[in-house]
Amino acid sequence: MDRAQLLQPGLTCWRVENTHRLAPIVDAAAYFRLVRDALLRARHSVLFIGWEFDTRIKLDPSTPLPGLPDTLGAFLSALIDRRPGLRVRVLQWNLGLVGTLVRGTTPLYLLNWISRKRFDFRLDSAHPPGAAHHQKIVVIDDALAFCGGIDMTDDRWDTRAHKDDDPHRVRPSGRSYGAFHDVTMAVDGPAAKALGDLARERWRRATGEKVEPAASADPDLWPADLTPLLRDVDIGISRTQPPYQGEPGIREIERLYLAAIAAARRSIYIEGQYFAARCIGEAIADRLREADGPEIVVINSKRARGWVEEKAMGAARRRLLGYLRSADHHGRFRIYAPVTPAGAPIYVHAKVLVVDDRILRIGSANLNNRSMGFDTECDLAIDALGNEAMAETISQAVVAFRNELLAEHLGVRPQDVKAALQREKGSVIRSIEALRSRSGHKLVPLDIPDADPAPLSEGELLDPEQPEPLVVMLGHAIQDRLMRLRQ
Repeated sequence: MDRAQLLQPGLTCWRVENTHRLAPIVDAAAYFRLVRDALLRARHSVLFIGWEFDTRIKLDPSTPLPGLPDTLGAFLSALIDRRPGLRVRVLQWNLGLVGTLVRGTTPLYLLNWISRKRFDFRLDSAHPPGAAHHQKIVVIDDALAFCGGIDMTDDRWDTRAHKDDDPHRVRPSGRSYGAFHDVTMAVDGPAAKALGDLARERWRRATGEKVEPAASADPDLWPADLTPLLRDVDIGISRTQPPYQGEPGIREIERLYLAAIAAARRSIYIEGQYFAARCIGEAIADRLREADGPEIVVINSKRARGWVEEKAMGAARRRLLGYLRSADHHGRFRIYAPVTPAGAPIYVHAKVLVVDDRILRIGSANLNNRSMGFDTECDLAIDALGNEAMAETISQAVVAFRNELLAEHLGVRPQDVKAALQREKGSVIRSIEALRSRSGHKLVPLDIPDADPAPLSEGELLDPEQPEPLVVMLGHAIQDRLMRLRQ
Protein backbone atom coordinates (compact mmCIF):
# COMPACT_ATOMS: atom_id res chain seq x y z
CA MET A 1 0.00 0.00 0.00
CA ASP A 2 3.07 2.28 -0.03
CA ARG A 3 1.96 4.46 -3.00
CA ALA A 4 -1.75 3.76 -2.76
CA GLN A 5 -4.19 6.19 -1.25
CA LEU A 6 -4.20 5.53 2.48
CA LEU A 7 -7.62 6.97 3.32
CA GLN A 8 -9.97 4.14 2.39
CA PRO A 9 -13.48 4.28 3.91
CA GLY A 10 -14.34 1.08 5.71
CA LEU A 11 -10.69 0.22 6.21
CA THR A 12 -8.47 3.06 7.44
CA CYS A 13 -11.21 5.63 7.92
CA TRP A 14 -14.94 6.04 8.40
CA ARG A 15 -15.55 8.78 5.83
CA VAL A 16 -13.56 11.08 3.56
CA GLU A 17 -15.07 14.56 3.36
CA ASN A 18 -14.05 17.92 1.95
CA THR A 19 -13.13 20.77 4.24
CA HIS A 20 -13.12 24.32 2.91
CA ARG A 21 -10.43 25.20 5.44
CA LEU A 22 -8.16 23.15 7.64
CA ALA A 23 -5.95 24.43 10.45
CA PRO A 24 -3.96 22.62 13.13
CA ILE A 25 -4.09 24.47 16.46
CA VAL A 26 -1.08 24.08 18.70
CA ASP A 27 -1.42 24.34 22.49
CA ALA A 28 -4.54 25.07 24.50
CA ALA A 29 -4.14 28.84 24.94
CA ALA A 30 -4.95 29.28 21.24
CA TYR A 31 -7.56 26.51 21.24
CA PHE A 32 -9.59 27.76 24.21
CA ARG A 33 -9.62 31.31 22.81
CA LEU A 34 -10.66 30.15 19.32
CA VAL A 35 -13.45 27.96 20.69
CA ARG A 36 -14.70 30.87 22.79
CA ASP A 37 -14.74 33.22 19.81
CA ALA A 38 -16.50 30.68 17.59
CA LEU A 39 -19.11 29.97 20.28
CA LEU A 40 -20.05 33.65 20.32
CA ARG A 41 -21.38 33.21 16.76
CA ALA A 42 -23.24 29.96 17.40
CA ARG A 43 -26.96 30.12 16.64
CA HIS A 44 -28.46 26.64 16.82
CA SER A 45 -26.40 23.80 18.23
CA VAL A 46 -23.18 23.17 20.11
CA LEU A 47 -22.00 19.64 20.89
CA PHE A 48 -19.07 18.99 23.21
CA ILE A 49 -17.86 15.38 23.19
CA GLY A 50 -15.01 14.75 25.60
CA TRP A 51 -13.09 12.78 28.17
CA GLU A 52 -13.32 15.41 30.92
CA PHE A 53 -14.57 18.98 31.34
CA ASP A 54 -13.95 21.52 34.09
CA THR A 55 -16.36 24.46 34.31
CA ARG A 56 -13.82 26.51 36.25
CA ILE A 57 -11.15 26.83 33.56
CA LYS A 58 -10.58 30.25 32.02
CA LEU A 59 -10.97 30.32 28.27
CA ASP A 60 -8.54 33.21 27.82
CA PRO A 61 -6.94 34.33 31.09
CA SER A 62 -4.75 36.91 29.35
CA THR A 63 -7.55 38.66 27.40
CA PRO A 64 -11.02 38.33 28.94
CA LEU A 65 -13.99 39.66 26.98
CA PRO A 66 -15.68 42.78 28.41
CA GLY A 67 -19.10 42.02 29.84
CA LEU A 68 -18.76 38.23 29.60
CA PRO A 69 -17.53 35.69 32.15
CA ASP A 70 -14.39 33.86 31.11
CA THR A 71 -14.80 30.57 32.97
CA LEU A 72 -16.26 27.78 30.87
CA GLY A 73 -19.41 27.08 32.89
CA ALA A 74 -20.44 30.71 33.39
CA PHE A 75 -19.61 31.50 29.77
CA LEU A 76 -21.90 28.73 28.49
CA SER A 77 -24.73 29.98 30.72
CA ALA A 78 -24.29 33.53 29.44
CA LEU A 79 -24.15 32.28 25.87
CA ILE A 80 -27.50 30.54 26.22
CA ASP A 81 -28.99 33.76 27.60
CA ARG A 82 -27.76 35.70 24.57
CA ARG A 83 -28.99 33.16 21.99
CA PRO A 84 -32.65 32.13 22.51
CA GLY A 85 -32.44 29.44 19.80
CA LEU A 86 -29.19 27.87 20.98
CA ARG A 87 -28.98 24.37 22.47
CA VAL A 88 -25.75 23.23 24.16
CA ARG A 89 -25.01 19.56 24.82
CA VAL A 90 -22.00 18.19 26.69
CA LEU A 91 -21.09 14.49 26.81
CA GLN A 92 -18.38 13.35 29.21
CA TRP A 93 -16.94 9.92 29.96
CA ASN A 94 -18.67 8.62 33.05
CA LEU A 95 -15.45 7.88 34.96
CA GLY A 96 -14.11 11.28 33.93
CA LEU A 97 -16.55 12.55 36.52
CA VAL A 98 -14.25 11.07 39.18
CA GLY A 99 -11.80 13.90 38.57
CA THR A 100 -14.57 16.46 38.87
CA LEU A 101 -15.78 15.04 42.17
CA VAL A 102 -12.33 14.64 43.68
CA ARG A 103 -11.64 18.31 43.02
CA GLY A 104 -14.42 19.06 45.48
CA THR A 105 -16.06 21.74 43.34
CA THR A 106 -19.44 22.10 41.64
CA PRO A 107 -19.53 19.50 38.83
CA LEU A 108 -20.57 20.55 35.37
CA TYR A 109 -23.78 18.55 35.48
CA LEU A 110 -25.14 20.85 38.22
CA LEU A 111 -25.63 23.44 35.49
CA ASN A 112 -28.66 21.37 34.51
CA TRP A 113 -30.25 22.51 37.78
CA ILE A 114 -28.90 26.03 38.17
CA SER A 115 -28.68 27.16 34.55
CA ARG A 116 -30.98 26.80 31.57
CA LYS A 117 -33.31 24.26 30.01
CA ARG A 118 -31.37 24.43 26.77
CA PHE A 119 -28.24 23.02 28.38
CA ASP A 120 -27.76 19.27 28.69
CA PHE A 121 -24.87 17.49 30.37
CA ARG A 122 -24.76 13.70 30.15
CA LEU A 123 -22.34 10.95 31.15
CA ASP A 124 -21.15 8.45 28.57
CA SER A 125 -21.14 4.88 29.88
CA ALA A 126 -21.82 3.22 26.51
CA HIS A 127 -18.63 1.18 26.50
CA PRO A 128 -17.35 -2.09 27.93
CA PRO A 129 -16.40 -2.15 31.63
CA GLY A 130 -13.06 -0.43 32.10
CA ALA A 131 -13.02 1.24 28.67
CA ALA A 132 -12.91 5.03 28.30
CA HIS A 133 -14.70 7.52 26.09
CA HIS A 134 -11.68 9.50 24.88
CA GLN A 135 -12.80 11.57 21.86
CA LYS A 136 -12.32 15.36 22.05
CA ILE A 137 -14.73 17.02 19.63
CA VAL A 138 -16.58 20.35 19.48
CA VAL A 139 -19.14 20.92 16.71
CA ILE A 140 -20.83 24.32 16.24
CA ASP A 141 -23.90 24.55 14.01
CA ASP A 142 -22.48 21.74 11.85
CA ALA A 143 -20.43 24.51 10.20
CA LEU A 144 -17.23 24.43 12.25
CA ALA A 145 -15.67 21.59 14.18
CA PHE A 146 -12.60 21.01 16.32
CA CYS A 147 -11.17 17.52 16.76
CA GLY A 148 -7.89 16.42 18.29
CA GLY A 149 -6.17 15.87 21.59
CA ILE A 150 -7.06 18.88 23.75
CA ASP A 151 -9.51 18.42 26.63
CA MET A 152 -11.41 21.43 27.96
CA THR A 153 -10.27 20.82 31.50
CA ASP A 154 -7.62 21.94 33.99
CA ASP A 155 -3.85 21.56 33.57
CA ARG A 156 -4.14 22.07 29.79
CA TRP A 157 -3.79 25.81 29.14
CA ASP A 158 -0.37 26.88 27.90
CA THR A 159 1.12 29.02 25.14
CA ARG A 160 3.61 27.92 22.53
CA ALA A 161 6.31 29.80 24.44
CA HIS A 162 6.00 27.33 27.36
CA LYS A 163 7.46 29.90 29.73
CA ASP A 164 8.97 28.58 32.92
CA ASP A 165 6.97 30.97 35.13
CA ASP A 166 3.83 31.81 33.16
CA PRO A 167 1.47 33.42 35.72
CA HIS A 168 -1.59 32.24 33.78
CA ARG A 169 -0.60 28.56 33.92
CA VAL A 170 -2.47 27.84 37.14
CA ARG A 171 -5.25 25.50 38.15
CA PRO A 172 -8.62 26.93 39.21
CA SER A 173 -7.43 26.31 42.77
CA GLY A 174 -4.59 28.77 42.18
CA ARG A 175 -1.80 26.19 42.18
CA SER A 176 0.62 26.30 39.26
CA TYR A 177 1.38 23.36 36.97
CA GLY A 178 4.11 22.58 34.45
CA ALA A 179 4.41 23.36 30.76
CA PHE A 180 1.95 21.46 28.56
CA HIS A 181 2.04 20.78 24.80
CA ASP A 182 -1.02 19.72 22.80
CA VAL A 183 -2.54 19.84 19.30
CA THR A 184 -6.01 19.80 17.75
CA MET A 185 -7.51 20.52 14.32
CA ALA A 186 -10.20 22.88 13.00
CA VAL A 187 -12.27 22.02 9.91
CA ASP A 188 -15.41 23.39 8.28
CA GLY A 189 -17.73 22.53 5.41
CA PRO A 190 -18.80 18.89 4.86
CA ALA A 191 -16.06 17.65 7.21
CA ALA A 192 -17.59 19.64 10.08
CA LYS A 193 -21.02 18.25 9.22
CA ALA A 194 -19.60 14.72 9.26
CA LEU A 195 -18.11 15.29 12.73
CA GLY A 196 -21.55 16.54 13.75
CA ASP A 197 -23.01 13.23 12.56
CA LEU A 198 -20.37 11.35 14.57
CA ALA A 199 -21.03 13.43 17.70
CA ARG A 200 -24.80 12.99 17.43
CA GLU A 201 -24.41 9.23 17.05
CA ARG A 202 -22.21 9.13 20.14
CA TRP A 203 -24.83 11.17 22.01
CA ARG A 204 -27.55 8.72 20.90
CA ARG A 205 -25.53 5.72 22.03
CA ALA A 206 -24.85 7.28 25.43
CA THR A 207 -28.26 8.82 26.14
CA GLY A 208 -30.80 7.16 23.84
CA GLU A 209 -31.78 10.60 22.53
CA LYS A 210 -31.71 11.27 18.80
CA VAL A 211 -30.52 14.78 18.01
CA GLU A 212 -31.38 16.33 14.66
CA PRO A 213 -28.71 18.14 12.63
CA ALA A 214 -28.41 21.88 13.08
CA ALA A 215 -31.00 23.80 11.06
CA SER A 216 -28.68 26.43 9.66
CA ALA A 217 -27.77 28.00 6.34
CA ASP A 218 -24.15 26.87 6.65
CA PRO A 219 -22.92 30.04 8.36
CA ASP A 220 -19.27 31.00 8.16
CA LEU A 221 -18.02 30.51 11.71
CA TRP A 222 -14.31 30.26 10.91
CA PRO A 223 -12.35 32.38 13.42
CA ALA A 224 -10.98 35.53 11.78
CA ASP A 225 -7.50 35.12 13.27
CA LEU A 226 -7.08 31.41 12.44
CA THR A 227 -5.02 31.10 9.27
CA PRO A 228 -5.86 27.91 7.33
CA LEU A 229 -2.99 25.57 6.61
CA LEU A 230 -4.91 24.24 3.60
CA ARG A 231 -8.11 25.00 1.68
CA ASP A 232 -10.54 22.73 -0.15
CA VAL A 233 -8.93 19.39 0.64
CA ASP A 234 -10.34 15.96 1.45
CA ILE A 235 -9.83 14.73 4.98
CA GLY A 236 -10.32 11.29 6.46
CA ILE A 237 -12.14 10.72 9.75
CA SER A 238 -10.91 7.59 11.53
CA ARG A 239 -12.27 5.94 14.67
CA THR A 240 -11.61 3.43 17.38
CA GLN A 241 -14.66 1.89 19.01
CA PRO A 242 -14.69 -1.25 21.15
CA PRO A 243 -17.21 -4.05 20.61
CA TYR A 244 -20.29 -3.28 22.71
CA GLN A 245 -23.83 -4.68 23.02
CA GLY A 246 -23.62 -6.71 19.83
CA GLU A 247 -21.98 -3.96 17.77
CA PRO A 248 -18.63 -4.95 16.24
CA GLY A 249 -15.48 -3.13 17.18
CA ILE A 250 -13.92 -0.49 14.92
CA ARG A 251 -10.14 -0.28 14.47
CA GLU A 252 -9.75 2.25 11.66
CA ILE A 253 -7.10 4.24 13.54
CA GLU A 254 -4.93 1.19 14.08
CA ARG A 255 -5.15 0.29 10.38
CA LEU A 256 -4.34 3.87 9.38
CA TYR A 257 -1.25 3.91 11.61
CA LEU A 258 0.00 0.61 10.27
CA ALA A 259 -0.61 1.63 6.66
CA ALA A 260 1.11 4.98 7.17
CA ILE A 261 4.17 3.38 8.80
CA ALA A 262 4.40 0.88 5.94
CA ALA A 263 4.10 3.69 3.36
CA ALA A 264 6.90 5.85 4.80
CA ARG A 265 9.90 6.34 2.54
CA ARG A 266 12.11 8.91 4.29
CA SER A 267 10.77 9.89 7.71
CA ILE A 268 8.14 9.24 10.37
CA TYR A 269 7.58 11.98 12.94
CA ILE A 270 5.46 11.19 16.01
CA GLU A 271 4.30 13.28 18.96
CA GLY A 272 2.55 11.27 21.64
CA GLN A 273 1.50 11.22 25.26
CA TYR A 274 2.49 7.56 25.47
CA PHE A 275 4.64 5.23 23.43
CA ALA A 276 3.42 1.76 24.29
CA ALA A 277 1.22 0.25 21.55
CA ARG A 278 2.38 -3.26 20.77
CA CYS A 279 1.18 -3.32 17.15
CA ILE A 280 2.78 0.06 16.41
CA GLY A 281 6.05 -1.01 18.02
CA GLU A 282 6.20 -4.15 15.92
CA ALA A 283 5.48 -2.17 12.73
CA ILE A 284 8.20 0.37 13.53
CA ALA A 285 10.69 -2.41 14.32
CA ASP A 286 10.04 -3.97 10.92
CA ARG A 287 10.91 -0.66 9.21
CA LEU A 288 14.04 -0.19 11.34
CA ARG A 289 15.37 -3.58 10.27
CA GLU A 290 15.26 -2.55 6.61
CA ALA A 291 18.54 -1.40 5.12
CA ASP A 292 16.96 1.66 3.46
CA GLY A 293 13.94 2.30 5.70
CA PRO A 294 12.78 5.68 7.02
CA GLU A 295 14.13 7.68 9.94
CA ILE A 296 11.76 7.60 12.92
CA VAL A 297 11.60 10.44 15.47
CA VAL A 298 9.34 10.31 18.53
CA ILE A 299 8.61 13.30 20.78
CA ASN A 300 7.50 12.04 24.19
CA SER A 301 7.31 13.30 27.77
CA LYS A 302 10.14 12.51 30.17
CA ARG A 303 7.63 10.68 32.31
CA ALA A 304 3.88 10.16 32.56
CA ARG A 305 1.78 12.36 34.85
CA GLY A 306 0.99 10.71 38.13
CA TRP A 307 2.28 7.57 39.78
CA VAL A 308 -0.33 5.26 38.29
CA GLU A 309 0.26 6.37 34.69
CA GLU A 310 4.03 6.16 35.07
CA LYS A 311 3.77 2.69 36.54
CA ALA A 312 1.76 1.44 33.56
CA MET A 313 2.92 3.53 30.61
CA GLY A 314 6.51 3.97 31.80
CA ALA A 315 7.02 0.24 32.10
CA ALA A 316 5.43 -0.38 28.71
CA ARG A 317 7.62 2.31 27.11
CA ARG A 318 10.78 0.75 28.56
CA ARG A 319 9.89 -2.60 27.03
CA LEU A 320 9.02 -1.04 23.68
CA LEU A 321 12.22 1.02 23.52
CA GLY A 322 14.34 -2.00 24.34
CA TYR A 323 12.65 -3.91 21.56
CA LEU A 324 13.14 -1.07 19.05
CA ARG A 325 16.78 -0.52 19.95
CA SER A 326 17.48 -4.18 19.31
CA ALA A 327 15.89 -3.76 15.86
CA ASP A 328 17.59 -0.42 15.01
CA HIS A 329 20.55 -1.90 13.17
CA HIS A 330 21.11 1.25 11.09
CA GLY A 331 20.74 4.00 13.74
CA ARG A 332 17.54 5.51 12.36
CA PHE A 333 15.46 5.75 15.57
CA ARG A 334 15.47 8.63 18.07
CA ILE A 335 13.17 9.54 20.95
CA TYR A 336 13.35 12.99 22.54
CA ALA A 337 11.69 14.82 25.41
CA PRO A 338 11.07 18.60 25.18
CA VAL A 339 12.16 20.87 28.04
CA THR A 340 11.77 24.58 28.80
CA PRO A 341 14.67 27.06 28.66
CA ALA A 342 15.31 26.34 32.36
CA GLY A 343 15.29 22.60 31.73
CA ALA A 344 11.87 21.82 33.20
CA PRO A 345 9.95 19.04 31.42
CA ILE A 346 7.21 19.96 28.97
CA TYR A 347 4.40 17.42 29.15
CA VAL A 348 3.48 16.11 25.70
CA HIS A 349 -0.22 15.41 25.35
CA ALA A 350 -0.36 15.84 21.54
CA LYS A 351 -1.19 12.93 19.26
CA VAL A 352 0.45 13.75 15.90
CA LEU A 353 1.79 11.65 13.04
CA VAL A 354 3.64 13.09 10.02
CA VAL A 355 4.91 10.72 7.32
CA ASP A 356 7.33 12.16 4.73
CA ASP A 357 5.75 15.13 2.96
CA ARG A 358 2.58 13.15 2.48
CA ILE A 359 0.51 12.35 5.57
CA LEU A 360 -0.62 14.46 8.52
CA ARG A 361 -2.74 12.89 11.25
CA ILE A 362 -4.02 14.67 14.38
CA GLY A 363 -6.47 13.17 16.83
CA SER A 364 -7.31 11.80 20.25
CA ALA A 365 -5.73 8.35 19.89
CA ASN A 366 -2.63 7.67 21.96
CA LEU A 367 0.09 5.24 20.98
CA ASN A 368 -1.03 2.68 23.52
CA ASN A 369 -3.05 -0.50 23.29
CA ARG A 370 -6.23 1.09 24.64
CA SER A 371 -6.46 3.62 21.83
CA MET A 372 -6.02 0.99 19.14
CA GLY A 373 -9.10 -1.05 20.05
CA PHE A 374 -10.48 -0.50 23.54
CA ASP A 375 -11.38 3.19 24.00
CA THR A 376 -13.46 5.45 21.74
CA GLU A 377 -11.21 7.71 19.66
CA CYS A 378 -11.44 10.04 16.66
CA ASP A 379 -8.57 11.17 14.41
CA LEU A 380 -8.38 13.39 11.32
CA ALA A 381 -5.87 12.77 8.52
CA ILE A 382 -4.89 14.15 5.13
CA ASP A 383 -2.97 12.29 2.45
CA ALA A 384 -1.36 14.16 -0.44
CA LEU A 385 -1.88 11.13 -2.69
CA GLY A 386 -5.61 11.29 -2.01
CA ASN A 387 -5.78 14.92 -3.20
CA GLU A 388 -4.08 14.65 -6.60
CA ALA A 389 -4.93 18.14 -7.82
CA MET A 390 -3.35 19.65 -4.68
CA ALA A 391 -0.66 17.08 -3.97
CA GLU A 392 2.25 19.53 -4.14
CA THR A 393 0.46 22.15 -2.02
CA ILE A 394 -0.42 19.55 0.60
CA SER A 395 3.11 18.17 0.63
CA GLN A 396 4.53 21.62 1.31
CA ALA A 397 1.96 22.25 4.05
CA VAL A 398 2.63 18.92 5.78
CA VAL A 399 6.37 19.59 5.91
CA ALA A 400 5.83 23.19 7.01
CA PHE A 401 3.67 22.10 9.93
CA ARG A 402 6.15 19.44 11.05
CA ASN A 403 8.95 22.00 10.87
CA GLU A 404 6.83 24.42 12.90
CA LEU A 405 6.42 21.82 15.64
CA LEU A 406 10.15 21.09 15.64
CA ALA A 407 10.90 24.81 15.80
CA GLU A 408 8.69 25.15 18.87
CA HIS A 409 10.45 22.29 20.62
CA LEU A 410 13.94 23.46 19.63
CA GLY A 411 13.38 27.14 20.39
CA VAL A 412 14.30 28.22 16.86
CA ARG A 413 12.45 29.62 13.86
CA PRO A 414 10.75 27.35 11.29
CA GLN A 415 13.12 28.71 8.65
CA ASP A 416 16.03 27.52 10.80
CA VAL A 417 14.60 24.00 10.73
CA LYS A 418 14.10 24.22 6.97
CA ALA A 419 17.69 25.40 6.47
CA ALA A 420 19.03 22.60 8.68
CA LEU A 421 17.09 20.03 6.68
CA GLN A 422 18.58 21.39 3.47
CA ARG A 423 22.11 21.21 4.91
CA GLU A 424 21.52 17.69 6.22
CA LYS A 425 20.00 16.48 2.95
CA GLY A 426 16.56 15.91 4.45
CA SER A 427 17.65 14.00 7.55
CA VAL A 428 15.33 14.93 10.40
CA ILE A 429 17.59 13.29 12.99
CA ARG A 430 20.74 15.09 11.89
CA SER A 431 18.82 18.38 11.69
CA ILE A 432 17.56 18.00 15.26
CA GLU A 433 21.04 17.14 16.48
CA ALA A 434 22.46 20.21 14.74
CA LEU A 435 19.86 22.54 16.31
CA ARG A 436 19.15 21.16 19.74
CA SER A 437 22.37 22.43 21.36
CA ARG A 438 21.28 26.06 20.98
CA SER A 439 20.02 28.02 23.98
CA GLY A 440 16.36 28.17 24.93
CA HIS A 441 13.96 25.27 24.45
CA LYS A 442 15.61 21.95 23.82
CA LEU A 443 14.92 18.41 22.77
CA VAL A 444 16.71 16.07 25.14
CA PRO A 445 17.42 12.47 24.13
CA LEU A 446 15.22 10.26 26.25
CA ASP A 447 17.51 7.84 28.01
CA ILE A 448 15.50 4.93 29.40
CA PRO A 449 17.65 2.62 31.53
CA ASP A 450 17.01 -1.09 31.85
CA ALA A 451 15.17 -1.28 28.53
CA ASP A 452 14.36 -4.93 27.90
CA PRO A 453 14.88 -6.08 24.29
CA ALA A 454 12.54 -9.06 24.75
CA PRO A 455 9.63 -9.50 22.29
CA LEU A 456 6.53 -7.49 23.13
CA SER A 457 3.64 -9.13 24.95
CA GLU A 458 -0.03 -8.33 25.23
CA GLY A 459 -1.05 -5.24 27.19
CA GLU A 460 -1.01 -5.38 30.96
CA LEU A 461 -3.65 -4.35 33.42
CA LEU A 462 -3.57 -0.57 32.93
CA ASP A 463 -3.13 -0.65 29.14
CA PRO A 464 -5.24 -3.63 28.13
CA GLU A 465 -6.01 -5.02 24.73
CA GLN A 466 -9.13 -6.51 26.33
CA PRO A 467 -11.58 -5.17 28.97
CA GLU A 468 -10.53 -4.95 32.60
CA PRO A 469 -12.71 -4.99 35.75
CA LEU A 470 -14.62 -1.75 36.33
CA VAL A 471 -13.70 -1.61 40.00
CA VAL A 472 -10.01 -1.74 39.10
CA MET A 473 -10.38 1.07 36.58
CA LEU A 474 -12.30 3.21 39.07
CA GLY A 475 -9.70 2.68 41.75
CA HIS A 476 -6.87 3.69 39.44
CA ALA A 477 -8.75 6.81 38.31
CA ILE A 478 -9.30 7.99 41.87
CA GLN A 479 -5.74 7.20 42.93
CA ASP A 480 -4.20 9.01 39.98
CA ARG A 481 -6.35 12.13 40.50
CA LEU A 482 -5.42 12.28 44.17
CA MET A 483 -1.73 11.98 43.29
CA ARG A 484 -2.06 14.84 40.79
CA LEU A 485 -3.76 17.09 43.31
CA ARG A 486 -0.89 16.57 45.72
CA GLN A 487 1.69 17.68 43.16
